[in-house]
Order: sequence, then C-alpha cells, then structure tokens
Amino acid sequence: MNNSIKLPVSIVESKARERALLLLDEGTANEILGPFDFFESPHLEAQNIVPQSDDGMIIMQGTIRGRRSLVISIEGSFQGGGIGEVSGAKFAGALERAYESCEAGELIYPVIIYDTGGVRLQEANYGLLSIAEISSAIVALKKYVPVIGIIPGKVGSFGGMSLTAGLCSALIMTREGRLGMNGPEVVQQEAGIQELNAKQKPFIWKMIGGSMRYNSNLVDAVIEDDVVNYLDTLENLWTNNNFKQRTVEYDTFLNMLNHLQFEQKIGTDEAQEILSNRSELAAGEATIADGENTSRGRTWFNAFTNNAPSISETPSVLVADAHLNGEKARFIAVVPNSENKFYRARNGEFGLQEAWTVAKYVRQAIEEDKDSAEKRLIVPIVDVPGQAFGYHEELFGIYLACAASVEAYAVARQSGHPIVTCVVGKAISGAFLAHGMQGNRIISLDDSEVQVHVMSKKSAALVTMRTVEELDEFAKSVPSMAYDVHSFKTLGALYELIDGINADEPSNEQVQKVIHSIASAKEDIIQSGDRTLANRIQSTIAVENGRKASIAVRGKIAQQWN
Repeated sequence: MNNSIKLPVSIVESKARERALLLLDEGTANEILGPFDFFESPHLEAQNIVPQSDDGMIIMQGTIRGRRSLVISIEGSFQGGGIGEVSGAKFAGALERAYESCEAGELIYPVIIYDTGGVRLQEANYGLLSIAEISSAIVALKKYVPVIGIIPGKVGSFGGMSLTAGLCSALIMTREGRLGMNGPEVVQQEAGIQELNAKQKPFIWKMIGGSMRYNSNLVDAVIEDDVVNYLDTLENLWTNNNFKQRTVEYDTFLNMLNHLQFEQKIGTDEAQEILSNRSELAAGEATIADGENTSRGRTWFNAFTNNAPSISETPSVLVADAHLNGEKARFIAVVPNSENKFYRARNGEFGLQEAWTVAKYVRQAIEEDKDSAEKRLIVPIVDVPGQAFGYHEELFGIYLACAASVEAYAVARQSGHPIVTCVVGKAISGAFLAHGMQGNRIISLDDSEVQVHVMSKKSAALVTMRTVEELDEFAKSVPSMAYDVHSFKTLGALYELIDGINADEPSNEQVQKVIHSIASAKEDIIQSGDRTLANRIQSTIAVENGRKASIAVRGKIAQQWN
C-alpha cells in the first residue's frame, strides 16, 4: 500500500464548524459564542421550530498559515443557512470587532464561508436589519484588510446574503457552488415557469454556478474541493493583494446593459462571453424609453425637488440636487417605467440598470464632495416592491449590481454624507437593502400602503412550507414577520414615523412636514458624529425590547474577543 497518497479533504461535505477548523492552523482555533454559550434565537419556538444553540453561525479566531484570521462559517443545514437576529448579530458583531482591531493597528483577516439562502424568513425583518449591518461592516473593513468569501456548495449564496458576497474583496467558488440573488424556485414562483424552470438543474448551474461566474469574470477563483486548494488560493490572494473592485464598475456595466437586446432569451454561453469582455465593449448611447409612469416615488421626488429635471440617463432612476433648508441635498428615487427593456423591472422593481445607476450617482456625489468639509445630504426615496425576479437579472449578476448600490451608500455614509432614508411606499427585500437600508436614519410615512419585508407572502409561504394564513398568524406574535410599518417600528430602526400625510397627493403643508423631519434627522446625524448604523441598536425601542438579542450577542462577543 502506498501510504504517501493523500485523499482530498472536502469543504463541501463538511459542516460549518468543521469547515472553519479545517481552514485554521491546527491548535489555533478559538470559537466565539459557541454552542455552550446557548445563544438561541428567541423567535423560533413560537413558530414550532426547534432552535439551535449556536443559531447556525460559527465564529472562530485563529491563524491561517500563520496569518491572524477570523472565520465566519454559516451552517446551511439549519434553516437553509438563513440569517436571523442572533446569527446576524454574531456575524455583524464579529466583523465590527474585527474593524476595531484593524483600526487599532492589529490586523485580522476575515474569511466568510457562505452556505445560505439569505434572510431567515421566520425572522424576516431581523434578518434584513442584520444583513444591512453585515454589509456596512464589510465595506468598513475593506479599508484595512481584504474580506474574502468562499462559496463551496450545498446551498450556495442567495438572497440578501448574495449582496454581502458581492461586497467581498474576492470570492472563491467550486463548480458545485451557486451565486445568485433570487433562488431559482423563487424566480419561478414570482415570474412563472416560462421565465425559469427551477427543475432544470444542469441549466441552473450553467447560469449561476461557480464555473459560469468565474468565466464571466465575476469571481476570482474556481477550485476543486480540497482544503489545500482553499488554503493555497487564500494565501495567493493575500500575497498578491490585487483585488478587482467590481462594485465600482458602474459605467462598464451600464454600457454593457445598453448593448443587450431581448428579442429572445440570451443564452448562458453568449452571456458569459458578454460579461467576460464587458470592459472592451464600445461605448453605446443610453437610448432608453421612458414611460413616465406615476408612483409615490415620483410624487415625492417632484415634491422634494420642486419638479427638478432628473440628471440620470436611466428613466426608472430619478436623481436631482435641490436645496433643503438652504443646503444642497441629493434626492434619489426608483420609479416604474413601462418601457423598460428589462421587462421584469417595469413596475418599480430594483433591477440591473436601476442598481448600477443608483451606485453611479451616489458615487458621483462622493467624488464631487470629497474635498468639501460639509458633505451633502443624500435622501433615498423608497417606494420599491422588491428586486427584479428574472432570468436575465440572475444571468447578468443582479446580486453584484445591488451590492454596488449598497456599497456606494455605505461609503457615502462612512465618508461623512448624512443619509436620511424616506420610506413613502413599499420597502421590500433586496431592493430596500440596496436602496435605503444603509441610511444613518430611516423615516417613514404612517400609511397602510407602506410595507417593509423580505419577500412576497406567496414566495415566503413557498420557502417556509407554510400557508399564507399560517404566516399571518405567526406574525401576530413575531412582529419581525409582519409587513406593516408599525411592526417594523417595534424593532427600533425607525427614527420617526410621520402621521397625518396623504402619501399619494400630499399638500404643500404636508410636504413641508416631511421635509422638517428629514432636516431634523440630518441634524441628529451631525450632532451624534456617528457614521455607523449603531443607532439602530441604541434607540430606546431597540434597547428595551426590539433588539435585545442583538445587543446581548454583541456584548458577549466583546467579552470573548482576544
């Protein structure tokens, strides 16, 4: 027998804790908030779901080939790797501590192992808040160290967590891995089987699998599933320190999208060719038709800007600078466009063009104000029914487009731009994460049509294997599952809920009332001097009830951090 033969050690087939231990140098692993700390989700038992004592989130410190590292590993076999309040607080809290270490000159290199369907729907808006905080921490950390993500296989990386993957400095995948914003089953549920047949597994992998993403120049490495390959690739990325910064390619992607024609569906091979050569495409004019459809987003954009013309070349994204109390502010709204060639984004959904366009004009404001002592206020006006659920959206990387928008807002806030998010209509799922959730403060109209949630009720029922009626019943005892803005307020993230406003046809007096609220929120931001999202776990509502578990988790991480 030849004892020199070494069999591959699979990361794909390992559990989350094993994955972390396999990456870390032997004897160096120190688990933070492990299973014997018994930090379970407080929201699952009420829904007849058995919680897990580590909530499916593994946090370990140690070294990888001698380099101090933080490994965050998601357990895909528990609730599909979904992010709830405790698991999300562990993830975000660990990254926040890593940032503090880096800021103090003690560098620690984060590695994230993804195996997640996104938000845990049984905790819904807790997951939404957590993913916003995770995203903010990744963006902040990248100033000091690269944040590297690994998508080995099994579940993959979907939903809001795909946006955090898109934010990583680099991504490593296997051919078994999948990366997309909307899971194939959800796209089929929302758009129909003619849009995407989720049972066509080989086709799904050709569309969003590791090889496709790598050959499209959307990820940095595709490797065979053996632990030594992961370690070699990590070391190579750290040593070369040459990261692509795809989230700032807004002009390149917008130009590429302008070239696309949809007389018939674009095949995976053609899409791969287009994506891999996107930077070489000739500059094209943005000849995009404008349906000028009415919406709350448009109504409030016009009210805030005094009907200023939009400077955006994308009709479904309105952008204008106007004065608020004598000071310049940038207002951004996403609106319906019945002429949108991306037919899954015609009703105000946040699609490919919308996401890259928002990123472009937020970045433009950052660049224009970089030498200014006072950065202009940015106001995302939120009336978005969700991200676009479509074949072409997944094919051309809507996860990355939305990550670019998230990062632009986060960089703006962290650079000193006060961001006051104004919710006037629906604030759903990845659209809200990409357009609004990175604001320093969130204000909302108190209106029955204002909704905050992760997914449509039909799709949520599909994913959780419940009926819509059962979900509505659970929402009575778990406010984070409810869609109404009053339930969202109980989580502690709203700065102000403004009543007495006709959301569809506001009077001048009502517009001034909302403007006063925006100005008050801006002043609060400036007075606090805080450029993070920490106020969401520091508000009275959050401390007394809304984010108790989130606060307790962060406190315990601080105690155990080396």
